[in-house]
Amino acid sequence: MRCSAAAVGWPLAARAQQSEATPRIGVLMTLADTDSEGQLRVAAFRQELQKLGWIEGRNIRFEYRWAAGNAQRLRTYAQELVGMAPTVILAGNNAALKALQEVTRTVPIVFAQVADPAGSGFVASLARPGGNITGFALYEPAIAVKWLELLKEIAPGISRVAIIYDPTDFNAKHIQEIEAVIASFGVQLSSFIIRNVSDIERAIDGFAIQPHGGLIVLPGTFTGGPSRSHHQLGDTARLT
Repeated sequence: MRCSAAAVGWPLAARAQQSEATPRIGVLMTLADTDSEGQLRVAAFRQELQKLGWIEGRNIRFEYRWAAGNAQRLRTYAQELVGMAPTVILAGNNAALKALQEVTRTVPIVFAQVADPAGSGFVASLARPGGNITGFALYEPAIAVKWLELLKEIAPGISRVAIIYDPTDFNAKHIQEIEAVIASFGVQLSSFIIRNVSDIERAIDGFAIQPHGGLIVLPGTFTGGPSRSHHQLGDTARLT
């Protein structure tokens, strides 16, 4: 879903007209700079700006910050970018957006890969974001039930389901949606909080001791970014 598409282009054009200096765009990512998916995302961002006539090194300048899954580094980089007084900042996901929101309520921020921006308190509503934040919503919390349905369809014999999630990425509503219907699926539910790579491995290894289990990995800094463990976790449901 989208939060005011027209507002996305506004901060760059309007503020560029107010200054003779080259417009500066900050980019805050929770991924590592070596992460191929992260590089693809920023490349797509640059490509779309080029189509609008904004070319890096010619009439626009980028400031990239890659936190590599480190929460303290993410906060530090958010402060650095805001301190540069950029024309606009791109926030790569929920955690990046939260870090920026804590630092500024005036610098324009455009977000991507953010789940439930209204429910998380980033914007007033999808139709009218308000404030200094706008962007594109990833999906509604209700989709979590679809993940559970898909998991049960793939493996009808499962009797246990584990959810692993990063609490800093505002997954509470996704979990609530699953908890509300879990009994109707005839399975037991376990939840594991993930704060680092080791937590991922301990949670999965412990849960996998017993048979007939399924896993739902909620998107987050440590579950879908540079902290991918040897289990190769993604943002989708997967059997253990």
